[in-house]
Amino acid sequence: MSRILNYIWRGWFVLLAFLFIILFTIPVLLLSIKEKHFKYAYIFIWLFCVIVFYGMGFRYELIKKTREELDKDRNYIFIANHTSTIDIMLITVLHRHHPVCFIGKAELAKIPIFGLLYKRIAILVDRKSAKSRADVYRRAAEKMRHGQNIVIFPEGGVHDDPNLLLDEFRDGAFILATKHQFPIAVYTFVGLKEMFPFDNGKGHPGKVTVYLNKIMEPTTLEEMKSKSFAEIKKTLQEHPLGK
Repeated sequence: MSRILNYIWRGWFVLLAFLFIILFTIPVLLLSIKEKHFKYAYIFIWLFCVIVFYGMGFRYELIKKTREELDKDRNYIFIANHTSTIDIMLITVLHRHHPVCFIGKAELAKIPIFGLLYKRIAILVDRKSAKSRADVYRRAAEKMRHGQNIVIFPEGGVHDDPNLLLDEFRDGAFILATKHQFPIAVYTFVGLKEMFPFDNGKGHPGKVTVYLNKIMEPTTLEEMKSKSFAEIKKTLQEHPLGK
């Protein structure tokens, strides 16, 4: 019975997302033709994520482990652990005044209707192409110069091992930070792995705990990579399931 209810709940997710993609695609496309107008398109992107996140029965609590605050006049690279599709919604919901842009797989742009929207809100990368991967840093820096903030999940995807707390970090976020001198805001999401896993027969609504671990000014690639990994892993060890 619980699996049947979960499939119904997942069906509601698909219906909710599809409905508001249809409603918001045209305004987002029109308002994002020019980079300087993206902040207006972002209102609809943020609303979409708010509607889907809360519409699925989720809520969040933000706990700051640092005294540093996000400056509304600065651009950031946002990183977090990656365990669920809802991670994307959540990190957008968190940043109403810092328009975010994702770095995502080019093949997702082939999805009907969604692909049109996706191409406007993400930097597409073909991971099989060295040229495409190398060009990401230039395009991301250009987006940030126009007021956007880059979201990167440094694990590179969701790992398959349920017993692995945190997968090894890739270099991309830290190359971008050091090359262009952008600060990194480090988040840890606790709970979504259990609440909305990739197994469609499992999951439940509930409260996600979000930790803002640290805001790091650019130093060296290895230092930023090791410190952010240590911060997120420590938080996951100290606060299993948000406790």
